[in-house]
Amino acid sequence: MADDNSILRLFGFELKRAKSNLENDKDKKLEKLRSVVAPVDDDGAGYITASGSHYGSYIDMDGGQAKDNHQLVMKYRGVATHPEVDAAIEDIVNESIVGSELESPVTLNLDKIEDKEATDKIKELMQEEFMNICSMLKFNDLGHDIFRSFYVDGRIYFHLVADEKNLKLGIQEIRPIDAAKIRKVKEVKYKKDPATDAKIVDKVNEFYIFQNRAGANAGVKLSADSISYVTSGLLDPSKKQIVSYLHKALKPINQLRMLEDSLVIYRLARAPERRIFYIDVGNMPRNKSEAYMKDIMSRYRNKLVYDANTGNLKDDRKHMSMLEDFWLPRREGGRGTEITTLPGGENLGQIDDIVYFQKRMYRALNVPLSRLEQEANFSLGRAQEINRDEVKFQKFIDRLRKRFSMLFTGILKKQLLLKNLITEQDWENWKNNIQVDYQRDNHFTELKNAEILQNRMNTLDQVSQYVGEYFSREWVMKNVMMMNDDDINEMKQQVEDEEAASDDDEDI
Repeated sequence: MADDNSILRLFGFELKRAKSNLENDKDKKLEKLRSVVAPVDDDGAGYITASGSHYGSYIDMDGGQAKDNHQLVMKYRGVATHPEVDAAIEDIVNESIVGSELESPVTLNLDKIEDKEATDKIKELMQEEFMNICSMLKFNDLGHDIFRSFYVDGRIYFHLVADEKNLKLGIQEIRPIDAAKIRKVKEVKYKKDPATDAKIVDKVNEFYIFQNRAGANAGVKLSADSISYVTSGLLDPSKKQIVSYLHKALKPINQLRMLEDSLVIYRLARAPERRIFYIDVGNMPRNKSEAYMKDIMSRYRNKLVYDANTGNLKDDRKHMSMLEDFWLPRREGGRGTEITTLPGGENLGQIDDIVYFQKRMYRALNVPLSRLEQEANFSLGRAQEINRDEVKFQKFIDRLRKRFSMLFTGILKKQLLLKNLITEQDWENWKNNIQVDYQRDNHFTELKNAEILQNRMNTLDQVSQYVGEYFSREWVMKNVMMMNDDDINEMKQQVEDEEAASDDDEDI
């Protein structure tokens, strides 16, 4: 690796911009803060150290971290092919990404941005760039596959391709990267504290190492800005390894596999009925009795078959196995030669233990147990028929969507900064108010909203006779109709406009 420095040169674009006064003040403040501990993020990046006045270039590409990442991802992908696991994953992905021929699965919501600097023109440009990003990702067509890869692998990578000679053109192409071939690395540079002689963290560089072939001794060093990286946010107990949402289900999945295999073997071994031959050997010595037994066995088991193609006789010998007959000698004084049958195994139709591990696997994947029974009827009735597992499942889907939204917001930020449409400070002010909305199942949403509105209207009918005596109109609007101040003002304005319009119509 010492001679491969040319291979590890930084590849990809970097966002270089003049720092604002606020950023300069922030850097000066950080310079005063000293620590011997490297910063830890939830991205599962591997750390390497660089001592002295230069950065180290040696990276252990065959180290345990790289191998563990590759093997872990491949293990998740292998587990995902199990039929029950695949069905559970499909339920999760179908609930998360709802496709439609008329609407996009995701949309950008900028309604909460109230900054005066965020003009309608800037919001329009942000919406346009968001649509361009979805187009480069081909999310309308491949959204289901992209989200499935994110869920199964626990991480997802995209290479943002741009013209390094003219970065103002923005991102030109977005290419997916196999999660088993790339990993994030943080290079930490230390310096000695003259007072305590302790190692103080001086600087942390982030980049990615891409290996076209797993286990290779060489890789390509990619800049952090040229890669879009989103993880599940789940870490192993050591807090150093990113794990997938499938990780906690690995044990019940493996147990289910072993139990299914053992059940098949047991049924094959115990299902057939077998004959037991008790052969009377009289007072024969042991050697002669064994020879006599073998002679009888071969006499009954050998079978001469005529081959019509060749005209020859073929000895179709049948060897005894555990699935076939038993031959047992019987000494003089007992009963004579006897043939009985050994019945097959009983209770072969009981699969309670299989069902137990299937339910345990679904619980580990946060999927309602009702979805395990594929023959169960699906009801589009009242929302109150939904059990608690479905509510928990919907909250889990919302968490997955929130995490996956970082893919869009991360790429959008780099696109807007590359094209100089906004500044770094603008993004910091707006990022908490930028939301990615996902299309939901229209049937369930409409039924739920209709039932909620119906319950509120019924309560309003009962409370309306007490308005003005025990309750105020504003209290009813807030506590019965569940409106906030903005909704109340907007509703009042709409009512006044409609009354004014009706008065004008009467005058005409």
